[in-house]
Amino acid sequence: MEEIFQHFRPEEKSFIEQIIGWKQEVEDRYAPKLTDFLDPRQQLITQSIIGKNSDVLVAENGRFYEAERKRMMIYPDYFQPTDEDFRIAICELAYPSKFIQLKHPDVLGALLSLGLERSKFGDIRLDHSSVQFAVAEEILEYVRINLDSIGKAKVQVNELQQNVPLLPAESMWIEQLLTTSSMRLDTVLASVYPISRQKAAMLIQAGKVKVNFAVREQVAFELHESDLLSIRGYGRLVIKSIEGRTKKEKIRIKIRRIERKS
Repeated sequence: MEEIFQHFRPEEKSFIEQIIGWKQEVEDRYAPKLTDFLDPRQQLITQSIIGKNSDVLVAENGRFYEAERKRMMIYPDYFQPTDEDFRIAICELAYPSKFIQLKHPDVLGALLSLGLERSKFGDIRLDHSSVQFAVAEEILEYVRINLDSIGKAKVQVNELQQNVPLLPAESMWIEQLLTTSSMRLDTVLASVYPISRQKAAMLIQAGKVKVNFAVREQVAFELHESDLLSIRGYGRLVIKSIEGRTKKEKIRIKIRRIERKS
């Protein structure tokens, strides 16, 4: 058991134990187990713990194209999961879009103010006049009844049918292969963006950098694969993979990033 934990961060131990418990439950009951929505790092950990060569398998679904947050299904090998098994509903908000423009933080804040965990919601997609979001079916009715306003805007929650087109991501992800001298948070930021390590350190210490949705103020925080970073004023990026080292012992990493819109 301890050899599993040594590959991950100490603060991820409780989540790893939860996954091990889910796997044991599937083996004991010989029935599938559906998780809440997981972020990219949690998805990677789940894939790593469950593995690919056993009697227990794992699949994922977020409904949106290239969804960031997904529900995962841990299941015995006889079972073939379908889209419906993931129990994800897509909701659209009806609101006076001619007069009010809603933003991602407004929508997320309103959803969380209902007393629900972030893990009950998937991606939130917006364009100039529409808002769609993924939600666990088991809380759909509660959200429909209780979410009636966002800020000063009155809203109505409508579930979309399966054949209705869904919104794409607001921005296109750009994939890059680059090198960095270490996986420290400040060093990676300075490798990705045209800023010095000192500037990166200032952003981190000012609380402007989140890793997997949590503010990280330690410049030496070690990044791992599938970490999702949000840097205020610069954009977002995902550590897709660590590709090894160059001849000069630099670390080669593959990232996906979204630039902040100017």
